[in-house]
Amino acid sequence: MISFNIILPELNTFITRLGGADKKGLIISLFTISALISRPFSGKLSDLIGRKKVMIIGIIVAIVVTLTYPMSGLILFLSLRFMHGFSAGFLPTGATALVTDILPASKRGIGMGIWGTFISVGIGAGQIFSSPIMNLGGLNLLFIIAGVLAGVAAIMIGFLKETLPNPQKFKWSFLKITRADIMEPSVIPAAVVMFCSAISTGIVFVITPDISGYLGIENKGWFFGFYMISTIFIRLFASGLSDVIGRRKTLIIGLSFMIISMTTIAFSETILMYTIGSVIFGLSTGISSPTLFAWTADLSHIDRRGVGAGTLFIALEFGIMIGSFSTLLTYNNSFTSVPFVFIFGAIFALIAIVYLVWHLLKRTSAT
Repeated sequence: MISFNIILPELNTFITRLGGADKKGLIISLFTISALISRPFSGKLSDLIGRKKVMIIGIIVAIVVTLTYPMSGLILFLSLRFMHGFSAGFLPTGATALVTDILPASKRGIGMGIWGTFISVGIGAGQIFSSPIMNLGGLNLLFIIAGVLAGVAAIMIGFLKETLPNPQKFKWSFLKITRADIMEPSVIPAAVVMFCSAISTGIVFVITPDISGYLGIENKGWFFGFYMISTIFIRLFASGLSDVIGRRKTLIIGLSFMIISMTTIAFSETILMYTIGSVIFGLSTGISSPTLFAWTADLSHIDRRGVGAGTLFIALEFGIMIGSFSTLLTYNNSFTSVPFVFIFGAIFALIAIVYLVWHLLKRTSAT
């Protein structure tokens, strides 16, 4: 996760140098489109050839693409962002299925909280160290470090124990995708909520580096530094909350924090308000993210956990894609347009709450 995220805060600067300042929204959008496309394949393969092999495919793509970035022009850069998304489509899907395999049902909330904490630490640490490394040695050093970190992850994957019983040898016929391979119907409720909440994440990824600049903050990963601290804090104290009060009630709490966060950031004119918004955003994702993974594990059939995880990640990528694409319409590279961008995300978080309330009152799915 550090490898994926350490380059993000400086990619707006990189694409601007390449003459693509008006294409900043594509940095995240192209990445998420390819991740979205790859999810059905990675989910199916995870359930057939094994979790580890799917993870290895993802990390190899990440290493190659990351080390190629420094040699790219605008068109190649955008192409590489698209290819990089395939890595994100494979690695987390296999890893989440593996984690689901080893967690007892009664501890899924806590277990996914630990899993999600390391994801958040990777995101936050990557983003907060991005600008210092950039200032120290330039963009090339940043890309090299990202590639090395991906290499370290590849070595660590080699030490993992495969959790899929009786994995099969790869066959080209496995790449034939049917409707059943694209989506696991049982996890649709969790996927709907993930989609709505991920729209805010897409917006945050694209815009927060620029907001730091508008407010005179040199470190473009400022937002994610405070996000990391708050999300770790809340996971330490609330990781098992959904095991006690239920997944849907916990998600309503988390999404309420998201609305407050997006609204606070939308109208932040000082570093203090912006920082408060980032802290609240961390609280939101610290509550919501592990709960969504735990709910998905609850709802997934035991022999379709890979497809179930893939379905949740499809919703995640689709939400991030819509959020990042929305900035092409709502953001005009000025501070005055920021409120319109973030209110768009807050609206979808509210839609997710309405859906959860309806689901809680009208449906009888497992909590």
